[in-house]
Formats: sequence, C-alpha cells, structure tokens
Amino acid sequence: MTSDVVTVSPDDAFRDVIAALADREISGAPVVDGEGRLVGVVTEADLLRKAAAGRGGPGRKQRLERQGAGATTAGEAMSSPPVTTTADAPVAEAARSMCRHGFKRLPVVDADGRPVGIVSRADLLSVFLRTDAEIRDEVIHEIVIQSLWLDPAEVEVDVRDGVVALRGRVPVASLVPIAERLTASVDGVVKVINALDYDEDDGARPHRRRAGRRY
Repeated sequence: MTSDVVTVSPDDAFRDVIAALADREISGAPVVDGEGRLVGVVTEADLLRKAAAGRGGPGRKQRLERQGAGATTAGEAMSSPPVTTTADAPVAEAARSMCRHGFKRLPVVDADGRPVGIVSRADLLSVFLRTDAEIRDEVIHEIVIQSLWLDPAEVEVDVRDGVVALRGRVPVASLVPIAERLTASVDGVVKVINALDYDEDDGARPHRRRAGRRY
C-alpha cells in the first residue's frame, strides 16, 4: 500500500478538493472527520457529476446525477459508507472487494477506522510478480518451519507460476487444512494443490488418507 495518504474534510470546498487531487495527481481521496476517522471517499467520478450539472434529459438517472452534481463540499459529493480493507487483510480478499465494487483502490484503515494507507490495483497485482523461488522460500521457512514446526524434509514444496503443490507427510490430520490455508495466504500464491498425507487422525475431518507408516 501507499502510506502517504492525502485526506480531505467533509467541509472542504469542491474547488479545494479538485485542487488537492490535481496537485498530487491522484483520482480520489479519503474523507475524514474531526477525529481522523474515515467517513467516505471522494473520487474524480463524484466530482465529475458536478461538472456535468444541467446536462442530460429528465430521466431518473439524469435527475440523480444532477442531485450529486449540486454538491459544494467533499461531504456532499463523497461516497459513503466507504469500502475499506486493513493492513493485515489477505491480498486476495482486497482484490475481490475491488472487483466486487468496481473500485481502482481501497483505503486501508486501522482498528479505530483511521486511514493508514491506500492500496491500488497495481499494488495488489505487484505481489504476483514475485518469483516462484521467492514464494517457495517463504512457504518453507515461514509456514512449514516457523508456523507448523515441521521438518522441511518431510514436506515437499513445489512452485510453478505461482501454483504451490504441497506433498509429503504431517504428523496429524488437522495440520493438513491448516498448511493449505496458511500457504494460500502467502503473497503471490495463485493456487494451492494440497497432496499432503498424515500419520495420525487426531479427530479432524481428514483431507485425504492413504496407507502409510505409523508411529
């Protein structure tokens, strides 16, 4: 995400908002209240409705556009409630939210609802430019060794074009879905093929089962 966030106030005048966007060469900005909490987002599309005031026919769409075009402040022009994400949200989740709403960017907020950054489509797509070697290294060290406390000799991690294949054995069945879920959360992972087996059924729903050695 971009942490240098340009914000505007609900009371900021239309012209001031346009100037702020033009000065920073950005197409939208979070709107925050007096305590710094996010209350909306104002974009070029919101502002263009005002520039188009008086144009169009008498249809419902045109009437609604003219109502938005009558805005004189950021608070009147903004889209609210805002759609946001958090700094620890998975990349895939933020991407789905953008696609669902047709947005080009999302404000990133903290636990108090204050903006701490902006994440764009380009930011999200950049994680998929990671090499297979980088992804494999993170899965082995961050997931297999540090998170699951497993011997990397027992779990084979193969990565091709962002698709991660997990093979080998884990001690108990409950670790199979956990390994898949944690691997899927790694930046750059497109898909996880889970071919892990287990030695002991600890009561979890088995992912798959093959005859094998027992301890």
